[in-house]
Amino acid sequence: MDAYQSVGIRRRLKRFFRRDGRALIFAMDHGFEHGPADFEPVWEHVDPRIIMRKVVRAGIDGVMMLPGVTRLAVDELKPDTGLMIKLTSKTELRPKDEQLLQSQLGFVEDAIKLGADAIAATVYWGSPQEDVMMRQFAEIASYAHDLGFPIVQFAYPRGPYINEKYGSKEDYRVVMYGARAAVEIGADMIKTYWTGSKETFAKVVDAAAGVPVLLSGGAKTDSPVDFLKLVWEVIEAGGAGAVVGRNIFQRENPEPMIRALLRVVHRNEDPEEAAKAEGLL
Repeated sequence: MDAYQSVGIRRRLKRFFRRDGRALIFAMDHGFEHGPADFEPVWEHVDPRIIMRKVVRAGIDGVMMLPGVTRLAVDELKPDTGLMIKLTSKTELRPKDEQLLQSQLGFVEDAIKLGADAIAATVYWGSPQEDVMMRQFAEIASYAHDLGFPIVQFAYPRGPYINEKYGSKEDYRVVMYGARAAVEIGADMIKTYWTGSKETFAKVVDAAAGVPVLLSGGAKTDSPVDFLKLVWEVIEAGGAGAVVGRNIFQRENPEPMIRALLRVVHRNEDPEEAAKAEGLL
């Protein structure tokens, strides 16, 4: 018989992943990580309630927020919308030599009080502060798992020696290394960088040994189809979906984009066909 905690972890993961084992998750931590300027392209989206209402209406599988924004916007979620709460972050106001550290800004108990289905934390693999983030992640994961909550790692290779010693952060080998490290420290889901091709991203997926790997959406693309093609390649490579922020909230009307992404993620639909079906072309 499974331990109660294992049952809870599996059930809560299903709140993000549909029967196909894939998920599209909306990310809303940018106001802290990058500052409110990220919302200037569509300023009304600085209010998390407004953008959350739109993404939920479009059928998003899950959302990721920090604790305080969750408190503001949680009433906009549907009962079956997966809620991921991230407990680490940093601001860009820090001195540059401290930018490679994510600090803990909340606790597992806070996430549970807010109704979280999963708990997330970042590790910058290769950072001089890697040890601090490893310990931080291990402590969060241990407590979350004890209580039956899945733990998500944002596995980002970043550090002063990444370029010269391991290759750029887009090099599939260093992204693959970060994904594997996330698995070995206990992650139940991984969010990480695109590696440039579906062939190399497939190796990242292989290194994760069955733990779902989702794309970190990154900066907004000029063309919606370009981003749809990127997510399609992730799915073709065996990825489990994407966690998307700027490619949603920096668009004036994000709902057609979300519906097109859902077509790509859950139906394996051709990106251009998905874009046409949702009026993006």
